[in-house]
Amino acid sequence: MNQKIKCLIVDDEPLAIMILKDFLEKVPQLELITTCADALQAFQVLNEESIDLIFLDIEMPGINGIDFIKSLANPPAIILTTAYREYAMESYEIEVVDYLLKPIAFNRFFRAINKYLKSVNNFALEQVAEQKTSQGSIYVYSNKKNIKVYLEEILYIESLKDYIRIHTREQQIISKDTISRYEELLPNSFLRVHRSFLINTEKISAFTQHDIEIGAKEIPIGSSYKKRVMQFLK
Repeated sequence: MNQKIKCLIVDDEPLAIMILKDFLEKVPQLELITTCADALQAFQVLNEESIDLIFLDIEMPGINGIDFIKSLANPPAIILTTAYREYAMESYEIEVVDYLLKPIAFNRFFRAINKYLKSVNNFALEQVAEQKTSQGSIYVYSNKKNIKVYLEEILYIESLKDYIRIHTREQQIISKDTISRYEELLPNSFLRVHRSFLINTEKISAFTQHDIEIGAKEIPIGSSYKKRVMQFLK
C-alpha cells in the first residue's frame, strides 16, 4: 500500500481551486483532502487532519497567506500560489517549497511537486545517514516522525515503487525512500536478493536455489542476484 501525499488547497478564487484540483488529479501520488476559502477554515482542517502539503494563496480575506504561515508552530510544506510577484522575496524568508505565479501552467506546477518530492527524499536519507549503523539502530522517517529501528530487529525490507516497507517481528514501517539507498547504508549482514527485497541474513531460517525463508515468509531470489546470493550463503 502506497502512502499518498495529503494536500490542502487554500484559496478564495473558485477558478484557481478548480485548476489546482485538475492538476492534482493528474499526479497519482497526490491526494486532495479538501479546499478552504480562507485561513480560518485552513486552521480548522489542520487541527483535524494530517496534511503534508498546502497550496496557499496569499491575498485572501481576513488573514493573508504570509501571516497564516507565520502563525503556524509546525507548518506542513507549502507551495504559494499568487498573482502578485512582490511577495517573492518574503516567500524565500519563510522557506516555502516554491512560489507559483498565476495563471499556473501544469509544467510549472509539476516542477514544484518534483521539488517537494526531492526535499522529502533528501530529508529521509539524511535521517538515515546521520544515524548510520554505529549504534546498531537507524531512524526511519515515517508519518511525519522519526522512528527508531534496531538493526537486529529488521527481518527484511521490501520495495514498493517510491516507498519501502521495513518488516520487523513487531511492526511494519512504510517510508518514502528507495531500497537501493538502504542497500548502501546498511551493513554487510544485509543482502539484496531481489530487486524488491533486502534481507537481514542473520534471520534466514532456510533457503533453496530459488527462495529464502525468513520465518513464514518465502522471499524469491532474483535471477540477476542468484550468483552473488549463493556465494554469500555458501
